[in-house]
Amino acid sequence: MRKALICSTFAALLTVHGTAHAQQPKPAYPSKQVRIVVPYPAGGPTDMIARLLAQKLGERLGQSFYVENVAGASGAVGAGQVAKSPPNGENLLVVTNDFAVASVTNKGLPYDPVKNFTPVTIIASSPQVIAVNPSVPAKTIKELVALIDANPEKYNYAALGIGFGALSAERLFKLGLKQDKLSRIPFNGAAPAVTSTLSGQTPIIYMGLPPVAPHINAEKLRPLAVTSPKRTAAFPNIPTLTEQGFPSQESELQIGMVAPAGTPTEIVSLLQKEVSEIIKLPEVKKALETVSFTPVASTPEEYAKAINSDIQTWADVMKDLNIEPN
Repeated sequence: MRKALICSTFAALLTVHGTAHAQQPKPAYPSKQVRIVVPYPAGGPTDMIARLLAQKLGERLGQSFYVENVAGASGAVGAGQVAKSPPNGENLLVVTNDFAVASVTNKGLPYDPVKNFTPVTIIASSPQVIAVNPSVPAKTIKELVALIDANPEKYNYAALGIGFGALSAERLFKLGLKQDKLSRIPFNGAAPAVTSTLSGQTPIIYMGLPPVAPHINAEKLRPLAVTSPKRTAAFPNIPTLTEQGFPSQESELQIGMVAPAGTPTEIVSLLQKEVSEIIKLPEVKKALETVSFTPVASTPEEYAKAINSDIQTWADVMKDLNIEPN
């Protein structure tokens, strides 16, 4: 129901400006329709943002851009397909941080995020959030730590079971908050994790902001901190971890676009330019805000740096926590 509502909101926000660029001259690229692979199931923020871009890119470049969901193995199946496709700009990939993180968590990955891809841009980002069921009396991270210290058996927390979400959760609670005894209850998706926390079965949740945001607005979950370097525009009253005395725990969910390695520079530059202009459009910014994302539009070089940083950061975390790759 919530996914359907968000999708309809996206559609309504974009309809007004849908033909603004219909009369622009048609460029040399693309000469054929372009497939944008989303390596996750339909309906999530990555999928919706990819569809938003596909619509706008088609309007601006005079050729069809369409989204295909190729889910499986935390994104590895879809990414592997694009890695093997011709480097002509006709197959693109829209991914989250798991695109890079999978290279340190999985031994048999069918792609190398650095060698097999050319970064285009970080499209948008959103922090993760630590929130609690209202039955938990803590209103700050320090208060939460004190409660756990006093009675560790009473508390546990919901988080994703694999990938970037799982690693960042382990880093925060075990390395940052020094809560080795606190149990992480892994879930295979955001929806069941949120449901568990709403019911109080897992009194604490550590999750990306988008699936938690509606319940924060409804005051069914109490947010304690976001993991971004600065407070997020969507919830400016939620303090960061650094503000509360817990630095070096920044982590943001980044949604980005990559192309197969060897894609011509002129195609990469055109796509980056178009995405950069698209996400500055008022209706697009508003659409992103509905799912608690902030526009970024990085350069390809900045995205390449972010991918390498993710690989190094989470490889170090795995070493520090003695986690072996699968």
